[in-house]
Amino acid sequence: QVQLVESGGGLVQPGGSLRLSCAASGSIFDFKTMGWYRQPPGKQRDLVADITILGGSTNYADSVKGRFTISKDSAKNTVHLQMNDLKPEDTAVYYCKADHQWGTTHWGQGTQVTVSS
Repeated sequence: QVQLVESGGGLVQPGGSLRLSCAASGSIFDFKTMGWYRQPPGKQRDLVADITILGGSTNYADSVKGRFTISKDSAKNTVHLQMNDLKPEDTAVYYCKADHQWGTTHWGQGTQVTVSS
């Protein structure tokens, strides 16, 4: 069974940085894409960034372009989200998502990111 475990969330001041990690239980080459979504309180879950595993193509929400960077570490079966210049509106639960080659979709349990002074 596929498991995705997120880590790296926390409380940070505006302008600060955090690095989220999503560790897969197996090889990330089992997936077509992996990505990060976020869900602020009372709002829907939206895409933040994703990456194709084979080609490494990336895609970002307009609100995070230039501030966030998604990357993959194939040796550690992990996808990272480097978040810089964080803003209060980035506050949300961040979820890792992976689309398997067989067509199934898998989610992590989520990690809280709070940006506040």
